[in-house]
Amino acid sequence: MANDLDPSLSDNELAAALLRQAGTLALEMRAHGLTGERKTSISDVVTAADKAAEAWLLGQLRRCRPEDGILGEEGASHHGSSGRVWVLDPVDGTYNFLSGSSYWCSALALVARPASAPGAGTDDDAWLADAEPLLGAVYQPQEDSLWLGGIGVPATRNGVPLPAIDDNPAAQISAGTYIHPGWLSEPRAAGPWTAAALLPATLRMFGSGSCDLARVAQGQLGCWFQHSCPPWDWQPGKALVHAAGGDTAVVRVNGLDWCVAGPPTAVREVSAALRSGALPA
Repeated sequence: MANDLDPSLSDNELAAALLRQAGTLALEMRAHGLTGERKTSISDVVTAADKAAEAWLLGQLRRCRPEDGILGEEGASHHGSSGRVWVLDPVDGTYNFLSGSSYWCSALALVARPASAPGAGTDDDAWLADAEPLLGAVYQPQEDSLWLGGIGVPATRNGVPLPAIDDNPAAQISAGTYIHPGWLSEPRAAGPWTAAALLPATLRMFGSGSCDLARVAQGQLGCWFQHSCPPWDWQPGKALVHAAGGDTAVVRVNGLDWCVAGPPTAVREVSAALRSGALPA
């Protein structure tokens, strides 16, 4: 059972402790057997471990950071007064998790609400897509790998600094991506995705956006792009990529928002390729 955390921990220390315990809790629950509940598709599922880990995260943050807001994938919500919001993904890559793969993680980001954003709660969260995260963390339990980084926080893996991302063009690097098979029959998604997918040296599709983005920050993946990313799938990795010297963008094409991350040159190239897939007006 996960233990209560010390409220005096710094944000960095708290983020690391939260994810290590939440990820371990989910892994222990999987070891005792789990079934998945379908959400939007057969590959979009939720388990009792997702819900239990998020409930624990919510409880700890309410104790340790009572003035901060909270927004979680499985419905966790708290309207704070500080202007800061913790964005939570207790199990990112649930299909992988349920299938017995090790390629899943627990992830979180701490995001400051910009002065231009309307309202003070977490119910109007559209601003989160473009907000600059203060801190991001990703923990992959079965590898015992914890990535951490943010504004003024160097990108690290298990406390070891990551080298700066090399500014390579897309043609010289790999790209991580994801697109649900159903979207390939939709020209508004298939066109931009295909245009971008033709650029890199090779493609990788692993099924956990936060694991992917942590590896972009680490240099194991060259760049990354995906459409319609909720904030819990985008903000943790976005913080890591920025902390490692990379760049990100959100590109709107055919009514879909595409998140792009990687070296600045590759981000510009992938963004331009996505725009080239725009349908005629």
